[in-house]
Amino acid sequence: MAKPLVAIVGRPNVGKSTFFNKVIGKRISIVEDTPGITRDRIYADAEWCGRHFTLIDTGGLDPDSDDIIKKHIMRQAEVALETGDFIILVTDCRTGVTSDDDEVAAILRKSDKKVFVAVNKVDNNDFLPSAYEFYSLGFDAVFPVSSISGNGIAELLDELIKNFPEEVIDDGQSDIINIAVVGRPNAGKSSLVNKLVGYERTIVSDIPGTTRDAVDTLLEYEGKKYNIIDTAGIRRKRSIDDNVEAYSVMRALAAIKRADVCVVVIDAEAGVFEQDVRICGYIHEEGKPAIVAMNKWDKIEGKDSHTVNKFEADLREKLKFMNYFKSVYISALKGKRAGRIFPLADYVYEKSCFRVQTGILNDIIADAVSVSEPPSYKGRRLKIYYATQASIKPPTFVLFCNDAKLLHFSYERYLENRIRQALGLDGTTIRIKAKSKSE
Repeated sequence: MAKPLVAIVGRPNVGKSTFFNKVIGKRISIVEDTPGITRDRIYADAEWCGRHFTLIDTGGLDPDSDDIIKKHIMRQAEVALETGDFIILVTDCRTGVTSDDDEVAAILRKSDKKVFVAVNKVDNNDFLPSAYEFYSLGFDAVFPVSSISGNGIAELLDELIKNFPEEVIDDGQSDIINIAVVGRPNAGKSSLVNKLVGYERTIVSDIPGTTRDAVDTLLEYEGKKYNIIDTAGIRRKRSIDDNVEAYSVMRALAAIKRADVCVVVIDAEAGVFEQDVRICGYIHEEGKPAIVAMNKWDKIEGKDSHTVNKFEADLREKLKFMNYFKSVYISALKGKRAGRIFPLADYVYEKSCFRVQTGILNDIIADAVSVSEPPSYKGRRLKIYYATQASIKPPTFVLFCNDAKLLHFSYERYLENRIRQALGLDGTTIRIKAKSKSE
């Protein structure tokens, strides 16, 4: 089951980002070597009392005038309603209820989403009486909080997770496969979607950023059902020069989270950009099966029998952190090889739902250890007692061992490759978790 999406909205300077950072327990920034979308003040996975959810900060960019501020706030509320399962409206007890608070609340009340009001900056009991004023916004879940000290946030989160749906085990038997088509602006995503659905479902234009919203299209192909999600192009953060573009990024990332399969469209004529790698990094982090569609292949001049191999080698070098992806070389505009997307999607989705018997898995692990035993650290060596598959989408394996801290990243990658090779799990992420036997 996908983690609930919790969107944070509110006026500028009420402390949304401080609240965001306090809930997730750290300042979000990407500092690891693994490529991934820069998620600073956009997305972060959080956990409270064993329940996991994704927090979305809709803060966006600070506008320059009162008129833009109002437009920005209203747009923020609309996007939160579109992308979030639950809404946290952050307000400021020191300014009281403003007209902007009233207008945002009016938008939120029109939906069936559960809204929690976080009355921020209640740093001591002297400010408590001011918090009760915010019941006038029309919501019954009002919590005085201090994003700086953390006071009151626990009570809000306790109530939030009570409203989460019951967690269920995903058996992978859904009748519909959700396919998110993502990529940089102007890579040809909408052209590909139009070919897949067989008619002009979305706007096709040479102007980057034409598709602002994620658009769903249900279709049936050779007796199987698919939901194609066309998304706005994902730009580098420094290229996001207006609020609408920033919101489109949020929608695209939300689409990746709810997809069963992600198709990354790359402009073969332009080459693989850093942002293409970052998009793939985000898909990898989310554990989604990946298909890389090298588009505009018809425009590559001087092709010979070795051209595909050269492109493929370059692609695999740049995406070596997700070497399991499947690739296809297409011309979305002309429809060449676009039909291969569906069987590839079926294939990688099936792999992401794969389950293995515990006995077979332990045989694979035992063989891997006999070929290359774990390295020792400070005189101690990892011992794997047994393994089991915990879940699917992606296939996740738990290793019970003497000390989980002894599982080095390089050996984890080695085991992952051995499992993938033995079970034929190409096209999908594999996750390995180590647990000390005493846990």
